Amino acid sequence: MLDEDELQALAEDIRQLGQLQPIVLDSAGRLLDGRNRLKACELIGIEPVFATYDGDDPDAYALSVNARRRNLTKGQLAMIAAKALSITERSHRSGAEQSARSVSEQAGVSLGRIGQANTVLRHAPDLVDPVINGAISIDEAYKTARETKNQAESADSQLARLRAEDQELADRVVEGELTLAGAWAERKARAEEEVRQRKVATQFLCEVVPPLAQARGTNTAGKFDPEFVLPGRSITQEVIENAMTALTEMAATLRERDLA
Repeated sequence: MLDEDELQALAEDIRQLGQLQPIVLDSAGRLLDGRNRLKACELIGIEPVFATYDGDDPDAYALSVNARRRNLTKGQLAMIAAKALSITERSHRSGAEQSARSVSEQAGVSLGRIGQANTVLRHAPDLVDPVINGAISIDEAYKTARETKNQAESADSQLARLRAEDQELADRVVEGELTLAGAWAERKARAEEEVRQRKVATQFLCEVVPPLAQARGTNTAGKFDPEFVLPGRSITQEVIENAMTALTEMAATLRERDLA
């Protein structure tokens, strides 16, 4: 929109010369072009002159008309062109595509600017209209979009790593049960618990297995006397068989890990 002084000047011009250009609406009555002319007519109490756009792409028409205004920066023009191209991709309208290309060519907008605008469109869509309206520069919006993109890529990378380490936690993140940060915290807690269990198991085996090995060939088993069994430590045939199975499993595990 024009500022107050410019709007008053436009209103006075319309009062003296009439409304030289119609206000353009689409078939549904949506305003495509002429916001300032409409406001100026309201200020001076003159009935506006309207025209209806009869093409098949009102969105691209509105963007193209705005792009031809000489007070727009290259950044604004680049964003307009990118937005028009986005409309084309969604609607498959060749007219919109041609309008966007025409905007970029006529305004002399570089491919780099168009690329920046596309990044904003994809990763910071809430900043598209502020750029077009001139509220922020395309450079500011692009910086924010890049940060958002990098964060998203980082999150994707972290999720992929989590999936490789713990599929169940990754699935819970995808399903919305856990945040990515929460999943990694749980993954860390699980890893710490696993280390604790390995430490306890290793120390237990170190206490049990070497003394048992030292009993070999000493006739220790022959001197076993139930009278001296410690409370809760009775040795039965079942206990011996379980101990032999445990030692067999331990030997197999050490071989698999090349630690035997």
